[in-house]
Amino acid sequence: MEEKIIYKVVVVEDEPLILNNVVKKITNMGMGFQVVGAAEDGKSALKVIEEHYPDVLVTDIRMPVMDGLELLKIISSKYPNIKKIIISGYDDFEYAKLALKYEAADYLLKPLKMEELIEVFSRIRVSLDAQRSLLKNNILMIKDNYSYSPEEIARLVETYIKENFTHEINFDLIAQKFRFNSSYLSKMFTKYIGENPSKYLISLRINKAKYLLINNRELSIKEIGELVGYPNQFYFSRIFKSIVGKSPASFKDEISIHATL
Repeated sequence: MEEKIIYKVVVVEDEPLILNNVVKKITNMGMGFQVVGAAEDGKSALKVIEEHYPDVLVTDIRMPVMDGLELLKIISSKYPNIKKIIISGYDDFEYAKLALKYEAADYLLKPLKMEELIEVFSRIRVSLDAQRSLLKNNILMIKDNYSYSPEEIARLVETYIKENFTHEINFDLIAQKFRFNSSYLSKMFTKYIGENPSKYLISLRINKAKYLLINNRELSIKEIGELVGYPNQFYFSRIFKSIVGKSPASFKDEISIHATL
């Protein structure tokens, strides 16, 4: 019988009654998610996250010491593969827009409704299962990892990224398959490939995006972002501009102008 995968969740909420209620709801869903840690502010949450490496973060926005938005900013940078859910007592468009910026899976209003929680966790479960399936059916499911040198493992990871860069890639999960922590795997990759895995992945995606913008002008910016592994158009445009120096739309317009000259 196939082992049921349990995904780890950390909940951050400064009101104990609400915190306990959220933990209870997630536990009672029975969808294969386990709350492994909780915190009452963003600063404490970072320690919990570093200890448990969760798959999902559920966080309030307004909290003491470090608020939820600052926490999201740090998590998006240090742990980009953690799925993020915002809970808030405020139906605020600016908050929702910032949640989108940091690639939150959803923005849920308090009091939390069980059906809404089930809906967002169902989507997250599908995404997490897909990541594991990719690894299971790909080159990284190697029985004897210790028979490979550090350089060979770095090359295997490079090949895996090249073959799967259009999908979501979880470097923490890859590191686990080789029984390393993600920091050590990143150092090995950087040593033998020349740049860290995150930058390598971004480079592949942006180069593919530029190719599509030049050669497939009928595709929209959103469609191109999705084809290279960025389903969030806002995030795709931000990454593209940081690398290329201009937005995908501006890049596409310039190509069109040159093509007509």
